[in-house]
Amino acid sequence: MNSDAALELITVSKTYGQIKALDKVSLAIQSSQFVGLLGQNGAGKTTLFQLLTGLFNNDSGQIQVCGHDIRRHPIDALSSIGVVFQQSTLDLDLTVQGNLKFHCLLHGLSRSEAEHRIASELERFDMTAVRYQPVRSLSGGNRRKVELIRSLLHRPRLLLMDEATVGLDPESRKSLVNHVISLCKERDLAVLWSTHIVEEIQQADRVVVLDKGKILADSSPDKLLAEEDSGVSLSDAFLHLVNLNKTIGVVHGHAC
Repeated sequence: MNSDAALELITVSKTYGQIKALDKVSLAIQSSQFVGLLGQNGAGKTTLFQLLTGLFNNDSGQIQVCGHDIRRHPIDALSSIGVVFQQSTLDLDLTVQGNLKFHCLLHGLSRSEAEHRIASELERFDMTAVRYQPVRSLSGGNRRKVELIRSLLHRPRLLLMDEATVGLDPESRKSLVNHVISLCKERDLAVLWSTHIVEEIQQADRVVVLDKGKILADSSPDKLLAEEDSGVSLSDAFLHLVNLNKTIGVVHGHAC
């Protein structure tokens, strides 16, 4: 067990009826690492994030966040996590300030500390001008920035980004990725970025490929390209791995 890891999964499994959504998944992420999680629909990414955010419990294995077991010490573990979900969880009728202040109150921050952190993060993301605007009036890209700001207000050590760029235009996607990468280095923040858009994790420290609940690869983008020898792009390497796994499944008599 790696006590220094911001996140560590040890042979984690989760089953729904006859479907094994996660099958003995082991993974560790250190502080300041940006890890891209790639997987097609049904790969197990959503299930993994549901376990990491405490929405469901794993059937077996262990999940540690900053050394805290998420089942035995859920408050300590979850308070160390910031998360941006695929579906927006902002109150559209509240102002940006109102959404952010509510999050601070949930985490027990004093009024003065909440104001300080909100002002600081809004300035960091060049969002001060929209502070008192209702979220409903913002563009999709700015709404995502508000969700990212909110996820950082309680100073987490681990940031989970769950398909966070869905619905954004290419320029907004690129901007969000660059913001998060810079945060890793500035704040020693560990990031797990889940996506099926390969281009988003080109700059990742590591790429984890998940398929049918199993990890097929965990390496740097350059190493993954070299190992797969499947073309000139990370997308080629990803598709080659997934298609190879399908072929192996058919050979062993399993429908894919």
